[in-house]
Amino acid sequence: MSAPLTIAHISDVHVTPVKELTTRQLNLKRTLGLVNWHRGRKHVHRADVAALLVEDMRAMRPDHVAVTGDLCNIGLASEYPAARAWLESVGQPRDVTVVPGNHDIYTRLRKHPGVELWRDFMSSDQSGAGVPGAGTAERGFPIVRHLGCVALVGVNSAIETRPFVAAGRVGARQLAALETVLKALAGRNVARIVLIHHPPLPGMAPRLRALSDAADLAVVLARAGAELVLHGHNHRDTLNWCDAPGGRIPVVGIASGSAARQHKGEPLARYNLIKVRPIETGWAIEMTGRGMLSPGGGIVDLDRQVLTQHAG
Repeated sequence: MSAPLTIAHISDVHVTPVKELTTRQLNLKRTLGLVNWHRGRKHVHRADVAALLVEDMRAMRPDHVAVTGDLCNIGLASEYPAARAWLESVGQPRDVTVVPGNHDIYTRLRKHPGVELWRDFMSSDQSGAGVPGAGTAERGFPIVRHLGCVALVGVNSAIETRPFVAAGRVGARQLAALETVLKALAGRNVARIVLIHHPPLPGMAPRLRALSDAADLAVVLARAGAELVLHGHNHRDTLNWCDAPGGRIPVVGIASGSAARQHKGEPLARYNLIKVRPIETGWAIEMTGRGMLSPGGGIVDLDRQVLTQHAG
């Protein structure tokens, strides 16, 4: 029986500095985003808080780190190398998997590569690249990484949108590829953990912030199955369930990994440690949340729960 494996999950850190602005960069969406950032978000999301979580995370020695998007703020060219530097502070590309969020694929970048600067953090490994369906949709998604008893399956839900819209879309081509991947992995004795930025089920976010094809994604998950889905975007700690043939799939959302103070009901910074353990009937998945109980406080255990024992 395979050894247990621990994944650390962090999201929505918004760690990149908003600087080096020029009028050429400030289209309508970026201008409105900059106003919103100055009004509140720059006082909430702090790089020193994200660094504190990363330091604690490294001390916990997880086997791998999953980052479910929104490293950036308003998609400036200067933000992408800064985000890569932050990723490198978390770990090497082989030890960190990233999927982009709506603030990472934000608006037109002209000739700048944008999230492609993170490609080695968001590409399939050698084993995963051979899984049918892997890398066959836009931007090389879905990606697959084999980690012992776990297969991480990264999905891109981020698209460029008009002002006031933070919605996402997986797209028909990627949905078809994802179903192929999940079905191919079903017989390989691995726990399939899907990573996506936007909440993946219908009704989990307001229309202008939601995944437009969430209903289609829910159908794919129900048909193909998975053991766990991890997402960000809402900046809140949530647990939902998706019915599937092998048993209900836990769908876990997480608060921001850099929130120094509460904002619009959003909690303080946290990350989750997810331990996947093979058992005779399938998988035991346990989650421990670690983060701040009060502004300026240290990192402590916040909660602990068994998410599922998936019948294989």
